[in-house]
Formats: sequence, structure tokens, C-alpha cells
Amino acid sequence: MTGPVVLTGGGTGGHIFPMQAIAEALRDTGVDDADMRFVGSRRGQEASLLGGGPIALTLLPGRGIRRSLSARALRDNAVALIGLTSAFVRALVYVRRWRPRVVVSVGGYAAAAVSTAAVVWRRPLILVDLDATPSATHRLLARFATVRCVALGQPSAHVVVTGAPVRHDLAELDRSPDERRRAKARLSPPIEPDRRVVVVMTGSLGANSVNRAVVDLAGRWRDRRDVTLVHVTGRRDYEWVMSQRPEVTGLDYRVVEFADMSTWWAVADLAICRAGATTVAEITVLSLPAILVPLPGAPGDHQSYNARALAAVGAAAVVPDSACTGEMLDRQADALLNPEVSSEMSRASSLLAQPDAAAAIARTIMRYGGTP
Repeated sequence: MTGPVVLTGGGTGGHIFPMQAIAEALRDTGVDDADMRFVGSRRGQEASLLGGGPIALTLLPGRGIRRSLSARALRDNAVALIGLTSAFVRALVYVRRWRPRVVVSVGGYAAAAVSTAAVVWRRPLILVDLDATPSATHRLLARFATVRCVALGQPSAHVVVTGAPVRHDLAELDRSPDERRRAKARLSPPIEPDRRVVVVMTGSLGANSVNRAVVDLAGRWRDRRDVTLVHVTGRRDYEWVMSQRPEVTGLDYRVVEFADMSTWWAVADLAICRAGATTVAEITVLSLPAILVPLPGAPGDHQSYNARALAAVGAAAVVPDSACTGEMLDRQADALLNPEVSSEMSRASSLLAQPDAAAAIARTIMRYGGTP
């Protein structure tokens, strides 16, 4: 019996959502849900975002390695290595049992065990590199991979340039003026039709520096009746933001811990966010102007690379994390919310969009091992 297509990765939404997008694209090619399987981490958000769906989910122990030599980091890394070893042993058993027709890794520590097991058991391995700089896991596994699908780069015998995958619900989102007005009206409470909407989203965990700056920004905008500020804090800072949120009079200030971003991207005029590959892929597919605050210390500084690529064509403004303050965001947002500037940025962003990335990855999977 032919085994499933195994999609592995996770830990954060930046890995989980591409896994979903690839699964949707495989479904479109005729792969049944029963012939796919997700494998992720117990510590991440896989259980809440992927669990209970039509595709089976397996969760492995483990956590990422901290890039620090502090005593606490060394202790944490010792525990992490024990978890990763346990995950690898389990992955060896699972891959041997499933005999997958192909293993597809989107990166992250959650993918390391299953991808390595695929190499051990000689199953086809496809790496999906979402950022300009591959993850440590993928750098180690690249020589063993059947093929790599990359968001950026040059094609070669074993490299296919596909772009970063975006889920159907975002790729097909209607952001025409009439539909955006209707989307505002459907919210509870509705957003007034003439308000410009700024949406802040820095990932499933959130970014403390950006969250602090946005709380200050809300205070600066407290009397504005022309703006709605939607602040998606992430899990870590939600309680802190709620305790510090300013009293507002005219501003429509909405604080949420985590959300289905299709709801908020449907009404957004401007995004304030990090510059991970998944976020960049989403905002370009949606032609959404953005203020990008790259994550400092990201491997290979890939978020700065992503942000500069958008800024170079006029699709985004870039604010270094160290300069991210309420005052800076106020100044940048005011400039970008100008309708003429916003329209030009939307046009520039659309030129970078790759809406068919998930389909291109699915075709590669089918070519190199996805067909039963």
C-alpha cells in the first residue's frame, strides 16, 4: 500500500499556514485528505490550528535550540536536545510504519526529526525554503533532499523557484472597495465605512517591541475619528497590552490576542508587521501597503532582506526594531494612509505577488513522489 504525503514543520504560524496552503493545493490536484498527514510539535500551535481537521495530525516532543551561551540557555538547550532525541526516535518508527511516498518539510525545529527519518529510510524529501536564508534544519538536510522549492533564488537541477505559499482563503480574498465596505459592516461591532483601518500583526506569539510602540500609538491617536486600529498582540503580550491600553475617545481601538487574519486583512488599509516570508507573501498577494519591522537577529537576517525587497519597489516602509516607537509609527502611518500614496504602494506590492506558489509546490511534490 502506498503511504501518505507527509507535511512536516511548525512551531509558529509562519510554518503552519504554509503547510495548510500546500495541503489545499495538493487537494486541488486530487490528493485525498486520507493520503496526507501533518507532523508538528507539541509545543507549537499545531494542535489548535491543525488538530481536529480532515488531515491526520501527529505531534512530536521537542523545542528549538536557543542561540545563546548563557547558563539558562545552556540548561534549556540540554532539555531541548533530550526532547529532539525522543522526537527523532519516534519519527524513525512513524516513517518506517507509514512508508510515505514523499516527506515535505517547511522548516523549523518541528521538521528536523521527520526529515532526518526520511533520509534514514530513503524516502523522497522535499524542502520548502520560505526565506532568503534557509533554516538551520534545511541547511543540514539540503544535500540529502530530492529537490528544494525556494521562495527566492535561482532555479537549478535540484532547485525550483516557487514563491512562498498562501492559503486559499487569503489568496482568493476580495479586497475591492465595495467588498471591503461590506466586510466592515459584517464585523461586530461594525467599522464605520469612512474609517481607514490599520492592522498590526507580528505573529502568533507577538513582538514585544512592536506591541509597546502600538500601545503608545493608540494613545497618540486617542482622539482620531478617521482611523480604526486593530492590534493583534499574539499570546505573550495580550494581558500586558490589555492592562496598558489607553483610554480613547474618537479612536476605534480593537485589541485581540490572535485571529483568523482573513477577517482583518479583508478590511485593512495598512499593515504593521514583521517581515517573515509568509507575512510578506500574504501582503503582496493582497496588494496591501505595509510598515515592516524586521525581526532582529533572525537567521541570516532574512527578514531585513525580505523587507528591503518590498521597500526597493515602493511596496513598504521599513522601520528597524530599535527605532520602532509610537512616534515613528505615527509619522510613517500618516504618510502611508494618504490615498494617493496608498494606491501607488498597493500597485507596487501586487507586482511582487506570487499567488500560484502553493500550486507550484504541489506540482513539484506530485512530480517527485506525490503520485500514488
